[in-house]
Amino acid sequence: MAMASLYRRILPSPPAIDFASSDGKKLFTEAIHSGTMEGFFKLISYFQTQSEPAYCGLASLSMVLNALAIDPRRKWKGPWRWFDENMLDCCEPLEKVKSTGITFGKVVCLAHCAGAKVEAFRTTQSTIDDFRKYVMACASSEDCHVISSYHRGVFKQTGTGHFSPIGGYHAERDMALILDVARFKYPPHWVPLRLLWEAMDTVDDSNGQHRGCLCLSVLSFTPVSIICRFLLVTRHQRAPALLYTLSCKHESWITTAKYLMDDVPVLLSSDNMLNVKNVLATVFTSLPSDFAEFIKWVAEIRREEDSNQSLSEEEKGRLRIKEEMLKRMQETDLYKHVTDILSSGTLGSQIKQMLGREDSLPDIAAAAVCSQGAGILAGKSGSSDRFCCRETCVRSYRATNGDKPVTLVSGTVVNGNGEHGVDMLATLSQTDPSCSSFGSGGYSGMHPASNDVLTALLLALPPETWSGIKDEKTFETVSDLVSTERLHPLLQEEILHLRGQLLMLKRCKDNKVEDDLGAPLV
Repeated sequence: MAMASLYRRILPSPPAIDFASSDGKKLFTEAIHSGTMEGFFKLISYFQTQSEPAYCGLASLSMVLNALAIDPRRKWKGPWRWFDENMLDCCEPLEKVKSTGITFGKVVCLAHCAGAKVEAFRTTQSTIDDFRKYVMACASSEDCHVISSYHRGVFKQTGTGHFSPIGGYHAERDMALILDVARFKYPPHWVPLRLLWEAMDTVDDSNGQHRGCLCLSVLSFTPVSIICRFLLVTRHQRAPALLYTLSCKHESWITTAKYLMDDVPVLLSSDNMLNVKNVLATVFTSLPSDFAEFIKWVAEIRREEDSNQSLSEEEKGRLRIKEEMLKRMQETDLYKHVTDILSSGTLGSQIKQMLGREDSLPDIAAAAVCSQGAGILAGKSGSSDRFCCRETCVRSYRATNGDKPVTLVSGTVVNGNGEHGVDMLATLSQTDPSCSSFGSGGYSGMHPASNDVLTALLLALPPETWSGIKDEKTFETVSDLVSTERLHPLLQEEILHLRGQLLMLKRCKDNKVEDDLGAPLV
């Protein structure tokens, strides 16, 4: 049966007070003077209307992620990286959200997948006094924003479960400002905080769980005086640079995480784990069949994001951080063991054959040579003609004095006006010669190769992963190799972030996001 078209709803008042009314303006002015509207201006700058009737959770989350300037690390449209509702699709299919909405636990999962640090609690685990202190603290900081999950019926509004950010707090009258993302229905409005608590302290019929509150903050916003029982999402001081944020949507991420978290501990309980080579060979030779797709996914995402010669200084800075991180990775003893296995005889060939040539990461570096040669030719001819690379080769040379291997990338770039040969040194992790032909190339930056990715994943595994190794000496050696305690702070932060992502992905896959909302212990 078709529903008649609707244009907005009249806001039930009381209990709510329209933000644009005279009383609403008075509350706003008084709250500003009291210092509890600090986060309002950043939020209002990114205020959006949900694009689908059931997208309130997605709209609220994308709005706050953008307000916190969390980089999604993937393109939205054109060259722009920006959080949009349609990009929040890894924990729950968009079609399902469109028809049935989204639960509190799945929003927690999405916040993790967005690259944020998250703590989550429900109202059954807290009190209204905790909630009030928490809202006051966030309202007094421009780096902290609250999203509330509540039932509209408590406010005499039509509809049921809903998500919206809290834009501010009026302490004297104990009222919170709800920036309703369903602006086609109700305008922003003030509500008594006690009533908001009651609206949050209701049961979601879809999973039988109580609702709660979602708070996103920047850097290390963790007020010691507050025992919070809601969701705290913290933006990392530096966005992940080695591997992109996990993707529940990409199947190779899921199978790789399952293998690392579930299967590896079982494999390592074998009696054959008598030395480091046995341990690493066992892990590498049993990798899932689509691990090559995982490596390819990492490579392609990196190439897509970094292949732009007109990068801003900020983007160039990000690439320099990535280069430094890879350098620190390649200085670890674990990296040396991984590289030795991948370069060793029959076993190394077996592993490389399994990985395939899908990563082609040295070829990405070769593309930089093409780009450099094209730039030289363009400078000589002043022409904007199309360029092509006749051939590029990647060769590694082992140093005789114990230094790291040196990779030489060579190429010949041609156009209608001539040709130019280019040689470039790169610190890529590759020991086999490789030659390819390219049509054009871009800025490559520093890309992780297979041994970089494998090293990062091994370091990111929880310490208990290795506890099944029975040989005591081997266990001690491996534990020392994978320890994060002595890692450079830059690399340590990346590895612990990746570990948290793997733990969250496992929780998401095991359908435990509704039961366990806390941040994974890394």
